[in-house]
Amino acid sequence: MRIRVIPILFILILSIQPLKAQFTLDECIDYAIKNNISIKQMRILQSRAEVDFNSAKMALLPNINAGVGQNWSFGRTQTQSGLYENRTQSNTSFSLNSSLSIFAGGRIINTIGKAKLDLQISVCNLLKAQNDIALNVTSLFFEVLFQKELLKIAQEKFATTSQQTALTELLALNGKVPQWQLLDITAQKANDTLSLVQASHSLKLALLDLAQALEIKDAENFDIAVPAELDADATGTILLLSYRDIYDRAIKNRPEIQSAELGVRSAEKSLKIARSSYFPTISLHAGIGSNYFYLHNNVPNLIFRDQLNNNLSQYIGLNLNIPIFERLSTFNSCRQAKLNVDNQKLALEHSQKQLFKEIQTAYLNLVAAIERRRTSQQLIVSAEEAFVYAKERYNNGKSSVFDFAQAQSQLVRAQAEQAQAKYDYLFKIKIMEFYLR
Repeated sequence: MRIRVIPILFILILSIQPLKAQFTLDECIDYAIKNNISIKQMRILQSRAEVDFNSAKMALLPNINAGVGQNWSFGRTQTQSGLYENRTQSNTSFSLNSSLSIFAGGRIINTIGKAKLDLQISVCNLLKAQNDIALNVTSLFFEVLFQKELLKIAQEKFATTSQQTALTELLALNGKVPQWQLLDITAQKANDTLSLVQASHSLKLALLDLAQALEIKDAENFDIAVPAELDADATGTILLLSYRDIYDRAIKNRPEIQSAELGVRSAEKSLKIARSSYFPTISLHAGIGSNYFYLHNNVPNLIFRDQLNNNLSQYIGLNLNIPIFERLSTFNSCRQAKLNVDNQKLALEHSQKQLFKEIQTAYLNLVAAIERRRTSQQLIVSAEEAFVYAKERYNNGKSSVFDFAQAQSQLVRAQAEQAQAKYDYLFKIKIMEFYLR
């Protein structure tokens, strides 16, 4: 009886769990996107790009500067009569200046355009990072579901073996089966107990991996909600499309492709900015100023207001700067910018080809997953029938524990294969849905 009680207590301990926060798949994805450190860094980069864009637009406005100066001079100074005498004087000056770029070869406009494109690139990069996080979380979520199902299979196997152990004990007491069969079934039960412990540990590790991906600190109280519609056929209309059709849709919407396209346009703006140095620049300058002198040593001085009015001056002017020879710096800058354009075009082509390969592979993997799932469903039917037959023969004393354990192991393998095929199929569906979003 003690052999029977200890595993039952073990099952009860495993089944008694504290209340845990259960996350759906969408909640897991939203939580990860909100709390992931890499995503937060991408948002900071986007904010910096917004600041750069605003700074570029401000270059269209004139700059305005005000200045105030105060000077003192001491010592001997020559007077109008030609004599030298000690004199102390002070000077107060005021100025207001402004300058405005009228023509810079298109540098300012192209700089604004490039900053806007760079901002759009940062938005696309953020979306790409969010998609990657969502796909990774989805993979970890389905791994938890798979481990939950494996634990359920292990629990069912343990329960079945426990029932057979109790029956064998009764038969052995009545002398209907030899003692070695009781020892064999008891050993099988111990092995099932170990499998149950391992399945429970694997589930905890899967939950921990998911919790860490979500940046959840209290992983012990974390769990997921099992969707009710998982067994439904999720292919929908995906297989009605070829992988080329899916690619044609994805290439218009995928943020990594949009980012690469914007990268080409941004590089072209950089080339225009570099070429603007070939052109002359024209700038407008204007200002106003005045000053106030005060002579010490009892020398009469005009009052402050009169001096400011008398000394008031204004100026306005145009500056023309014509580049003649800059040691080929502009030429080399243009060459570098042109090479960058070519490199960005190659990066775009690489992204397009990489997307096509990914979709082609994902599509074929989905087709294989559908076939694997169909085969696993057929396998489970055969394994269940074989196990029922083996169980009846064992209960009637017509087969050994070895035959029973072998049929049970085949059923467990079939159940595990069916579970793995199901979640692999569902994950492949999610991948295709990501490409079609």
